[in-house]
Amino acid sequence: MAVYAVGDLQGCLKPLQCLLQRVAFDPTQDRLWLVGDLVNRGPQSLETLRFLYAMREAVVCVLGNHDLHLLATAHHIERLKKSDTLREILDAPDRNELLDWLRQQKLLHHDAERQITLVHAGIPPQWSLAKAQKCAAEVEEVLRDDARLPLFLDGMYGNEPAKWDKSLKGVARLRVITNYFTRMRFCKADGTLDLKSKEGVGTAPPGYAPWFSHSERKMRGQKIIFGHWAALEGRCTEPGLFALDTGCVWGGSMTLLNVDSGERISCSCEENRHD
Repeated sequence: MAVYAVGDLQGCLKPLQCLLQRVAFDPTQDRLWLVGDLVNRGPQSLETLRFLYAMREAVVCVLGNHDLHLLATAHHIERLKKSDTLREILDAPDRNELLDWLRQQKLLHHDAERQITLVHAGIPPQWSLAKAQKCAAEVEEVLRDDARLPLFLDGMYGNEPAKWDKSLKGVARLRVITNYFTRMRFCKADGTLDLKSKEGVGTAPPGYAPWFSHSERKMRGQKIIFGHWAALEGRCTEPGLFALDTGCVWGGSMTLLNVDSGERISCSCEENRHD
């Protein structure tokens, strides 16, 4: 059995199929890990979800901010933005089946055998693996709870609180957890977030740095696969970290990582290039 991890799809199905064909992916034997942002901005969000759902037994997926946005728009259609490419999912006859599957997915996956963790954006420097797993489980539980889900989805948008505090309760607590796992790029050593800056590592506001660069980060040295940050172009020199978002939806490439060998393969996304 081979295990492959792939960066942000964002509705770009053809490059994903290109990658899987190049490694002769067999869903009856191999496993596909996805860093989230399965949908949105790209040309085939509905087809991508259907493709993954059809081989769901072979897929391990963590949720990204665009996936959560899809769930939110399914509950409140007015949240659709002009740049979203989600309408075809919301209008699809199998939308409920696809969305129900999506909200069963995780915010964090840890493979104990390989000692490697899969997340969308990252893990804040002040959290250990055990703490991150516990916090992820809080949001995952709400996502699967029909009664609590609408309140969470309605309240998850926003940049505050900017820092984790164990005394936080309710939607505010869930929001900061969600922001760490799905939106984080820059933060302070204590986990205080800056969610406005989106460019490369050299563009951090004063006092902030990439989440993975803090010297006292509790998971330093542990293996983490993540996406979300296209401006990194797949480059991260921090030992044990694997950045897989190589900007497919912006005309870059889509990247596949053989989790066991470390080999990377890319397929071009030239058709998505915006002039």
